[in-house]
Amino acid sequence: MDRTTPRTRRLVTGAIAAVSLAAIAAVLLPPRTSLAEAPLLLPAPDTDTAATTATETATFAGGCFWGVQGVFQHVIGVSNAVSGYAGGEARSAIYELVGTGSTGHAEAVRVTYDPRVVTYGQLLRIFFSVAHDPTERNRQGPDTGPQYRSAVFPADDAQARVAAAYIAQLNAAHVFKQPIATTIEAGRAFYPAEGYHQNYLTLHPHAPYIAYNDMPKLDALQRAFPTAWRTEPVLVPTQTR
Repeated sequence: MDRTTPRTRRLVTGAIAAVSLAAIAAVLLPPRTSLAEAPLLLPAPDTDTAATTATETATFAGGCFWGVQGVFQHVIGVSNAVSGYAGGEARSAIYELVGTGSTGHAEAVRVTYDPRVVTYGQLLRIFFSVAHDPTERNRQGPDTGPQYRSAVFPADDAQARVAAAYIAQLNAAHVFKQPIATTIEAGRAFYPAEGYHQNYLTLHPHAPYIAYNDMPKLDALQRAFPTAWRTEPVLVPTQTR
C-alpha cells in the first residue's frame, strides 16, 4: 500500500529535478498575484505581551510548515524555528500519519524568540500578514485537510489573550474579506518533525512547490517588514528527530 501523501511525492520529485521542474511549473501553473507585488500590512496589535524573560516560544500553524518556518527564520529576534506537529498525541506525530488528517495534529512551527527584540504581538502580525491566509479553513493553497488549518498554540494565558484580542481586532476592522478562521488551541504539546522537513525552504528554494507557494512570502516579509527582515536565515542546527 502506498502510504505517501501527494506532498511527499512532490518532495522526492523536487529533490531529484528541482530546477527543471521549476521551469516547467513556471509555464504550466496559472498566473498568480505575488504577495511581493502587494504585501498585506496589517495594523499592529492593540494588546501585546510584556517581555519578562530573554527567551520565549510561540507556536503557529498555517498550512505547510516549510513556508511558515522559512518566514520566521528570516525575522530579527528569532533564534530558532522548528517545523513540527501540534494538536494531537505524541504517538501520532509522524508525517505519514499526520497527512491522513485524522490525528488532530496541524503542521506547525515552534518559534524561539527574544521578546525584548520582537514581541509575541509582532510575531502574530507577521503570521497573519505574510505567512499564510488566515481566512482559509482547513486548507492553505493546494493543501487541504485539518492538518493544514490555521491555528495558534499559546504557550501561556498571556499569549492566548493577545491572540484572541488580535483576531477580534482584525475581524472588527474587516481587514479581510472573510472572517478569520484561525483557532486558538491552548494546552497542546509540540513535537518536532522529521529531520528532512527542517530548513526545507532554504535547502530547496527552486523546488516547484516552494518557488510557487512559499518564496513570495519571503518577498512579502522583506517588503512589508523591512526593519524585521533578517537576510541570513536562522537554521535548525541539527537534525531534530
